[in-house]
Amino acid sequence: MVWIKFVAGALFGMGMFLFPAGDGDGFSTPVGLLTEWLEKLITANVPWFLYLLVALSAMGALVSRFYMPDFIARRKWAAGLFYVSWPYLLTRLAALAVVICVGGEIGPEWIRGEDVGGSMVGLSQTLVALAFSLSFVLPFLTDTGIMEFTGVLLKPVIRPLFHVPGRASVDLIASWLASSNTAVLITAGQYNGGYYSRREAATIMTNFSLVSIPFCMVVAGTLHVEKLFPLLYLTVTAVGLLLAVIAVRIPPLSTVAEDYHGEPQLREEVPQGNSLLNWAVAAALERAEKFRLSAAVGTGLEMAVGILLDLIPIVIAWGTIGTLLVNETLVFQWIAYPMGLYMWVLGIPDAFVLAPATLVGFIDMFIPALITSPEASEQVRFFISALSLVQIIYLTEVGSIIVKSNVGLDMKRLFVIFLERTLVAIPLLWLVTKFFVG
Repeated sequence: MVWIKFVAGALFGMGMFLFPAGDGDGFSTPVGLLTEWLEKLITANVPWFLYLLVALSAMGALVSRFYMPDFIARRKWAAGLFYVSWPYLLTRLAALAVVICVGGEIGPEWIRGEDVGGSMVGLSQTLVALAFSLSFVLPFLTDTGIMEFTGVLLKPVIRPLFHVPGRASVDLIASWLASSNTAVLITAGQYNGGYYSRREAATIMTNFSLVSIPFCMVVAGTLHVEKLFPLLYLTVTAVGLLLAVIAVRIPPLSTVAEDYHGEPQLREEVPQGNSLLNWAVAAALERAEKFRLSAAVGTGLEMAVGILLDLIPIVIAWGTIGTLLVNETLVFQWIAYPMGLYMWVLGIPDAFVLAPATLVGFIDMFIPALITSPEASEQVRFFISALSLVQIIYLTEVGSIIVKSNVGLDMKRLFVIFLERTLVAIPLLWLVTKFFVG
């Protein structure tokens, strides 16, 4: 029976997250196609569903600040979901204001416009679908033994390079083929389950959560460098892995505490007298033996509700505020001036014009592509494409999830890591661009 659990669960989990699938319009995975189908279904039949969720999240948090109902107080996860700090309460109220403006088509255009609040609401519709498709399929990838099996086999390579367990390779592959927020949610679940330390989870989230192949194609298409896609993706992968090797060895990641959430559960050390393969199988079967479908459904439900009521308001509020700063102010022109000097010293053309594009990616991964002129040279367009993809830490996508996951990275530390990745990546990417593009 335990072999059936391991093999069937592993095949289903890997198939849903890692198996390439297409619908005639491009590359995806089964869970990606399921997410797209759910998004279309919800948008077509219950377009008000997102607005209801944001209203419930904001009003529930507001009421809980002054009176906590017993049926919520008795459930620790529900109490944590609604009783939030004042900054997060204000975040939820701001998100409610944005969806009222967008949904009711009222208020100033600079809030509800398609490239500001409207864009964040659209992204959140995708997150609603992702919450349902991901939460109930994810346990088959993480809880049936495949991560234990892979972790033991790959530990001799992964641990020395990146200072993380071998099972982190599953997170990396999931992000390559599915999405970066999928990988971060997998990592958060593994941290809460005791399989990663706080520092290991922080390392994986900020270095292994590369954007998916489909999104790389979208960025390449937006900046009209599709014909260079093989070089672009090879460059992003190589530079991304090199950045991970560097980042884990310097602050702030190297200073994150090594403690666990609960009792450590990881068993990748091979006992004396056991072969690597035999121990990998034994670890996988032991994990599969503990898998229960009812528990997986309960865990999936908690994850889905957490995404719907906690994460989505953050994405809408923070994303809208950040986009407003880019579109309506000169803030990024001012703060990007040192980046302009840095690139000018490196000999990058139009350094001061490109400087804001090197920093706005902290808000959203797609903004650098949107603000780069299509009239720019092919070298510049390739360079911005690659840089926006290796920066990884995007506030509207993975940044908000990382902050809420309590792995020791607040907004300040995330921005420092973002800057470190950007500063190291710029000369490496320009070197590739200069010799292989144009």
